[in-house]
Amino acid sequence: MTSAELWRSVFEDWPGSLPRKASAMTTFGETIPFVDFLIAGGGIIVQRDRPDTQGARKVIISFDAISAVKFDDPGELARYQVMGFQPPA
Repeated sequence: MTSAELWRSVFEDWPGSLPRKASAMTTFGETIPFVDFLIAGGGIIVQRDRPDTQGARKVIISFDAISAVKFDDPGELARYQVMGFQPPA
């Protein structure tokens, strides 16, 4: 599985019980906080709750440009199993 396939899977399988709020880290070294997203083909469009320094509230990111996704959710890791994450065997 490529990293782009991993990120597509994570966003496609985002649990309904988890707010669509996180931060995407890009391969360009940018952190993009978001409060909602939509999926299309090879990427996502994310919605910011406030504009960035250029006034942008929406950003389109290709899945292969995502290097990490950061969550501020204090819930248990088990909540993420619907995204395909499992405890080691």
